[in-house]
Amino acid sequence: MSQPEFKTINTSDLRHFTESVFKSIGCSEVDAKLAADVLIKADLRGIDSHGVARLSGYIRLFEAGRINPKPNIQVVREKHSVFTMDGDAGLGLVVAPRTMEMVIEKTGQYGSSNAAIGNSNHFGIAAYHAMMALEYGYIGMAMTNASPLVAPTYSKERMLGTNPICYAIPAGEEPAFVVDMASSAAANGKLEIAERKNKPVPFGWLENKEGAPTDNPADLKAGGHLLPLGSDFDHGSHKGYGLGALVDILSGVLSGANYGPWVPPFVAFLPVMPDLPGKGLGHFLGAMDTDGFMDKETFGKRMDHWIRRFKNAQAVDSDKKVIVHGEPEFELYNHRIQSGIPIIDKVCTDLRLLAEKHQLEHPF
Repeated sequence: MSQPEFKTINTSDLRHFTESVFKSIGCSEVDAKLAADVLIKADLRGIDSHGVARLSGYIRLFEAGRINPKPNIQVVREKHSVFTMDGDAGLGLVVAPRTMEMVIEKTGQYGSSNAAIGNSNHFGIAAYHAMMALEYGYIGMAMTNASPLVAPTYSKERMLGTNPICYAIPAGEEPAFVVDMASSAAANGKLEIAERKNKPVPFGWLENKEGAPTDNPADLKAGGHLLPLGSDFDHGSHKGYGLGALVDILSGVLSGANYGPWVPPFVAFLPVMPDLPGKGLGHFLGAMDTDGFMDKETFGKRMDHWIRRFKNAQAVDSDKKVIVHGEPEFELYNHRIQSGIPIIDKVCTDLRLLAEKHQLEHPF
């Protein structure tokens, strides 16, 4: 099966283009730069499904009246170090990092902080927001609910999103430990990439609309559903279901956002359900100052020791090394920041059409 063609785009050119798209829909220059940074960082880390490939989707949501380019993001409830934010239907790419700045500020004051965010939209990769805490030597956490694509264990009804969870933990000399994962058997973005490449996906990722296992990624759009992490009950799907439910409760129920099957779809062509229990999507962010547990330098040394021991764990296959979460993304980031970001032809075409529609210069 032939591999798709791609074009490598200079990072600064791609960033400038992305900023110009967000400004074209009314975002301030500051917000456009922030939203673009979230998408570019996803591409640099190799999470291509959540980088500029998603740009057209955000613009279509704006055109459908579901994104406010100039949101009044505000605290609606607060008690010491915990608070709830209303994102005013803004880009999650802006609402979440703005809130994380407040979480970090409160962590400096109280030692830890958590924020529930309602009335928001898709916030990109969870790692971006969690990793903001690393600059301060804090442990960062981010999670979000998402469009319902995942059926609970023993069901074939879409009830939960892929509902990712990310923790970012600083180290000393080693790169930070960053675990960023969907609570489903596979992230929807992986299916989108497989569909663009006309490639099958592993059995255990999804079922078709009849509830039968399938390896065709197109079956999801045809009414099928993703499976929770673990795939089926015998392999622990109830655990993945539990993780997805936890994210939904903290992000949606706690924040005043929508939850479960009522979470609005990312694609603009699907209608938003009636009788919604909340507003928009929800996120949940947090940070902890390691200095509250032990001296930061000591913690960094202990994390380095932990990371090095795990990286040197005995491998089953001598051709494969044991990796630590965040390591592949760290290496790819350093490579792409120098060599540029590869964008497959289908995405280049999509972005070129977007540029022409908004009369913008583009590097595609």
